[in-house]
Amino acid sequence: MFENFKVYETEFAGRPLKIETGKMAQLANGSCLVRYGETCVHVAVTAAAKPRDGVDFFPLSVDFEEKLYSVGKIPGSYTKREGRPSDKAILVSRVIDRPIRPLFPKDMRNDVSVVCTVMSVDPDCQPEIAAMIGTSFALSISDIPWNGPISDVSVGLIDGEFIINPTKKQRELSQMAVTVASTDSRIAMIEAGANIVPDDVMYNGIMAGHEANQKIIEFIKQAQREIGKPKFEYPSNKPAKEMFEGIRDFAIEDIKLALDTDDKKVRDERLKPIYEAVHEKFDEIYPDSEAKIDECLYLTQKTVVRRWLLDEQKRVDGRGMDEIRPLAAEVSLLPRVHGSGMFTRGQTQVLTVATLGPVNEQQNFDGIDDEESKRYIHHYNFPSYSVGETKPSRGPGRREIGHGALAERALVPVLPSEEEFPYAIRSVSETFESNGSTSMASTCASCMSLMAAGVPIKKMVAGISCGLVTGETDDDYVLLTDIQGLEDFFGDMDFKVTGTTEGITAIQMDIKIHGLTRPIVEGAIARCREARLFIMDTCMKPAIAAPRDHVGELAPKIIQTKVDPEKIGEIIGQRGKTINAIIEETGVKIDIDDDGNVFICGVEQAGMDKALKIIRSIVDPIEVGKTYEGKVVRIMNFGAFVELSPNKDGLIHISKLADHRVEKVEDVVNIGDVVKVKVLEVDRMGKISLSLKDAE
Repeated sequence: MFENFKVYETEFAGRPLKIETGKMAQLANGSCLVRYGETCVHVAVTAAAKPRDGVDFFPLSVDFEEKLYSVGKIPGSYTKREGRPSDKAILVSRVIDRPIRPLFPKDMRNDVSVVCTVMSVDPDCQPEIAAMIGTSFALSISDIPWNGPISDVSVGLIDGEFIINPTKKQRELSQMAVTVASTDSRIAMIEAGANIVPDDVMYNGIMAGHEANQKIIEFIKQAQREIGKPKFEYPSNKPAKEMFEGIRDFAIEDIKLALDTDDKKVRDERLKPIYEAVHEKFDEIYPDSEAKIDECLYLTQKTVVRRWLLDEQKRVDGRGMDEIRPLAAEVSLLPRVHGSGMFTRGQTQVLTVATLGPVNEQQNFDGIDDEESKRYIHHYNFPSYSVGETKPSRGPGRREIGHGALAERALVPVLPSEEEFPYAIRSVSETFESNGSTSMASTCASCMSLMAAGVPIKKMVAGISCGLVTGETDDDYVLLTDIQGLEDFFGDMDFKVTGTTEGITAIQMDIKIHGLTRPIVEGAIARCREARLFIMDTCMKPAIAAPRDHVGELAPKIIQTKVDPEKIGEIIGQRGKTINAIIEETGVKIDIDDDGNVFICGVEQAGMDKALKIIRSIVDPIEVGKTYEGKVVRIMNFGAFVELSPNKDGLIHISKLADHRVEKVEDVVNIGDVVKVKVLEVDRMGKISLSLKDAE
């Protein structure tokens, strides 16, 4: 029945890799099932037969679909089925998209869809690695035009040794998590998080990943030679040569004048009449070709910017190749929030607000990996006004989720542990202006807002982006520090690096060409190091040099104490009666984990201290000879019972009420009185004898 069924097998990082094709999803242009260890990911790629009308870009969609059955879970939602993609699934989709997109023909406008379905998860074999390899395999054997294959690996670092595709246990010990995608000759994508790893070690790790990829690339090429389909023909969207040359010659001098400014708003205003003049002249010559005329104008601007950079070492705003735009930073702009910081770099501006809360307000997950929660959350917003446009807000898209995750990854390595700082932390970055690399501005603003909020971070973190323009040969290129929007738009790379003075915490690389050579990667890392040190020294440190030594007045205060886990039930009480009574009496929030860590959160210190005292009185043993304070809760004719804690009462015998004869208990104490008593005895049954007169 399945006469086209093929199985290709190899070993990858010490584990079996098997790719099956020809059995499933045969109506797709290309499909495969990747088995890596016991991880199984199905990948299907499809392409539209015709270009979509009116589209002036390549419409590629990549979806990484997490199925909870892959880890033996039933979704926790009301409908009991998977809903919208999780943030992690979106981030993986972006990681797959970035290296494959530049390898499609630039003039193709047919819709292409990549769907990666996670069907089984082996914790030692990451499904995102299998999905990327499966995507490369399916595209390579399909009839869709694509200049692959690629491969990707995860690189860890343990005790100075690089580990390719680390297991679950190794990932827990690793000092970095770096995903490297490669072609047979170049590096196509880097996504990295690291625990302040030195720049040279990071570079060597990237190169180790690149070398490891070559085996899988050759493995896929072998399958492509055997079963690969001929690539289909598609109508090119590229403008005719005479059209481009005519429009270029007509508009190029005006475009040079329009682009020669450091102000994005001025540049956009200058370009408007040029577009109008070009369309007025060429719409009649080339009817029904409005999109291609705009493409010619885009290509003309691209030519101008790139030739300036390559031939004259000239940037549109007049900066040097390694010069950063004017910087500004300030903190505590907003009076009622827990911490705030604003970072401005040229016409890129981000304000981040930090909010502190009890640990039980951390984010919980229902996903396919072992991460169940996180206490640091970073959200990034990108309103349309930040680029001078009008567009209704529809919530965060994939770009916003990706930028927020990058800034979050950049700062996690410097956060204090939960034991040192028992708070959940949320940072929200609001983009006010965008003209290049707002994610790196978000990292800087977020670092300052955390310090302003009194979060004792270990090191200051800054970030910057490095751009690239390439010529005809490998040696003909120029690196640009701090790219603005135009250089990103017409350039070949957006290489973002965050870190401290000691090393790197995160990298994200986007490129529009087939890949980067080793010297480019090494040079970009070095440029970013110089720039982030400059930003910290000249801008961020003058605004706030170190974390404040206390949280803000309006931020919640947290006291942490440790109790015997077997005593947790006594604190909570039957049906929560005891803990709810403490909360009501003191006005605090109380959170207890399974290990016996108790977090008392409140704004008023007096209430927190009282709650701590009550909890300690519940769990700590009563000591003979020690004085306690308690409330009289019952009176008998032979004495009074005093509540020392919610579940511990002691008896003051009538003879121990005063140093004289007492005829009636009520002559000395009444119900509700708060008295100091001394413990005389705790018998083997736990009964407590108290004395009022000895305490006084």
